[in-house]
Amino acid sequence: MRFNDYPFEKLNKLLKDIEPNRSFEPLSLTIGEPQYKTPLFIQEELKDHTNLLNKYAKTSGEEFLKESMREFVKNRFGIGLKEEELIPTFGTREVLFNFPQFFLFNKKNPTMAYTNPFYQIYEGAAIASRAKSIYINLERKSSYKPILDKKALKEADLVILNFPNNPTASTMSKEEYRPWIEAALENDFVLLNDECYSEIYFNKPQPSLLEASKEFGNDSFKNILVVNSISKRSSAPGLRSGFIAGDKTILKEYLKYRTYTGCAIPLPLQYAAAKAWSDKKHVEVFREKYRANFKIAKEILDIEPPEATFYIWLEVEDDIKFTKDLYKEKNLKVIPGSFLSRDNKGKKNVRIALVENEEKTKVALKRIKDYIG
Repeated sequence: MRFNDYPFEKLNKLLKDIEPNRSFEPLSLTIGEPQYKTPLFIQEELKDHTNLLNKYAKTSGEEFLKESMREFVKNRFGIGLKEEELIPTFGTREVLFNFPQFFLFNKKNPTMAYTNPFYQIYEGAAIASRAKSIYINLERKSSYKPILDKKALKEADLVILNFPNNPTASTMSKEEYRPWIEAALENDFVLLNDECYSEIYFNKPQPSLLEASKEFGNDSFKNILVVNSISKRSSAPGLRSGFIAGDKTILKEYLKYRTYTGCAIPLPLQYAAAKAWSDKKHVEVFREKYRANFKIAKEILDIEPPEATFYIWLEVEDDIKFTKDLYKEKNLKVIPGSFLSRDNKGKKNVRIALVENEEKTKVALKRIKDYIG
């Protein structure tokens, strides 16, 4: 089994022999990790339950956690999920990696399709599953929205979308999901949407694939799954709280598989996560912080704010040269788009994560403007 280097490892190798301009304080806008403190009420809930560290946690999750997640889905998307239609997960990275291995295990010639550029865990899952990869290329000419190619996806067993999208910040409407849902039913592939950025929106709430599935007649979510996470919405990636929801027939067998993976969520984390999933006021606070950062980006770089996520997918002439020179001249790190894609789809972009406070964001974006000239 041979994996490609993760983007941040590749970045370290790219920059290791470059001496940055030490007249500037080091700044990094590479990783999509919120730099705001996790709200105190979540921290306190975690501390209040550390006495439960002497207990094994159930693979299926405690009922209070599952209830908080189902309530989140109901309040946010208007979808009343049955108990067997949602499984808590240890964040979403682990489920995005191991679900394809579970689902594709008995497929004769397993094939995965996923958006390109992408979150690299999709590619890793395909490699671990010995699956053929089909790239759903996101192009500037189509506003970085996926174009459904039924012929190309005819052999697909699992299709992964990621909207709101990392790294392009593009979004999809319920109507735009419709042909994908219809294709999943017609061609009998599983369609999974990674919705980890669904709560970082600025003008209007972003829809879930579950909403679209129900609206267009697939009430049982046949062949439809979504994953979501608390990491971005609550500035709490360390809580490792996510879920997978949708087709109960698939999830029933997947839950059996999970009993062997060792991904049960420690009880103190479950209590803290349940508090976070149940509250939306703190999410609005973070949303305002990211909105303020994009206002700064508009003022300094004349970049139009996206509908969702905290990313800028900046167009450049050469992503590698831009990244190296920006680090050398301004002591500022960004991620080359080619590190987040295949077939050179990101070579004219860099990803900038606006996850710092307003002061640092302003300093960083001014350095980029000065570098661009």
